[in-house]
Amino acid sequence: MTKPECRMTKEQGFTLIELLVIIAIIAALIGLAFPVFQGVLDRAKKVQAKNDLTQIVTAVNAFYTEYGRYPLASTVTTDKIYGPEGISSSTVFNELRNAGSVSINTRQIVFISPAEDTSQPSPKGKVGSDGQLHDPWGTAYNVEIDGDYTSAIETNPYSDSDGSAGATPLRQGVIGWSYGKDQTKGTKGDSAKFKRSDDVISWQ
Repeated sequence: MTKPECRMTKEQGFTLIELLVIIAIIAALIGLAFPVFQGVLDRAKKVQAKNDLTQIVTAVNAFYTEYGRYPLASTVTTDKIYGPEGISSSTVFNELRNAGSVSINTRQIVFISPAEDTSQPSPKGKVGSDGQLHDPWGTAYNVEIDGDYTSAIETNPYSDSDGSAGATPLRQGVIGWSYGKDQTKGTKGDSAKFKRSDDVISWQ
């Protein structure tokens, strides 16, 4: 190799210090970008939860339109909560999905068709082995249905006096909500408050 070629090779290479500086810069950029990426991911999950809740409410209302009743046992005569705050929502989702044991959906209509993973009890964004539909963080959605057929949910699940979670009663036949990323209802330290919480609700 000639002297000019050797000189060119040395000039084109990186020293160990230069490589370490480049790695440090890349690591710093990743550190700055990660919170932004995490924020985008969290917002995307909230949008997904809102979409899921809209689909659930639409499916229950479609069921009512088809059968003239909600997918509830005939013994239910009051507003009923299904999910973490009540009893398992599996029976409701079985009727809506025409899956498992159904007794009301006699025409075997599929009103909602979410993804499922029965190998897990609470898969994120899917129906699990427990038969419930879970939000993007892995907690089952809460669904409340107007079991006394008064065209209203008598008690708002959140008690914000400023109306940030809507009025009481809620003039809807079905509502749904997710606990959000922290998987806990309401504002930190006050499970009855919706304001400033990361919860997602269907009625706003």
